[in-house]
Amino acid sequence: MTSTGSADRIPAPLRTEALEQLLTERGLIDPNVMDKLITEYETTVGPLNGAKVVAKAWTDPEYRQWLLADGTAAIRELGFIGRQGEHIVVVENTATTHNVVVCTLCSCYPWSVLGLPPSWYKDPAYRARVVREPRTVLSEMGLELADDVQIRVHDSSSEVRWLVLPERPAGTEGLTEDELVPLVSRDAMVGVAKVSAP
Repeated sequence: MTSTGSADRIPAPLRTEALEQLLTERGLIDPNVMDKLITEYETTVGPLNGAKVVAKAWTDPEYRQWLLADGTAAIRELGFIGRQGEHIVVVENTATTHNVVVCTLCSCYPWSVLGLPPSWYKDPAYRARVVREPRTVLSEMGLELADDVQIRVHDSSSEVRWLVLPERPAGTEGLTEDELVPLVSRDAMVGVAKVSAP
């Protein structure tokens, strides 16, 4: 019989808070700096950057071609390269092909264009199951795909991170790039959702 330590029974958020408090008390971190960094990745650096990349690709055919040929360079052109975004490959969803991203080893993720990874992305169940049964996992997450749509799963790593260029929804042809940005969600750029028209 094996026993687990008491730390295993304490929820992760409480352990995180206790660790932050300890590091703050010892003068090793500044909570204001931490709060600023978290806010930056949740809002400024977050999914808004990726949404701008997608909206530009939807409205600028030359940029779209460049993005699909060399995602890193095309994204760098917009100023969105940084930590965890040194090499990004972009794949495009179409009416017949749907791409979804996972990191089976840990949680490699293009922070510079998607912000902080969601908890489900880091969850061992998602990481293991989406490779084996992507259609089922996507359905459980609320995305139903027709049986004739091919699903491709892309495994991010420390060397390569993936970004999905979602299909532009019908009925948005008259919208400007700026009007399209708010429609694009982080989940659509990971491939677990589609973009809906307003």
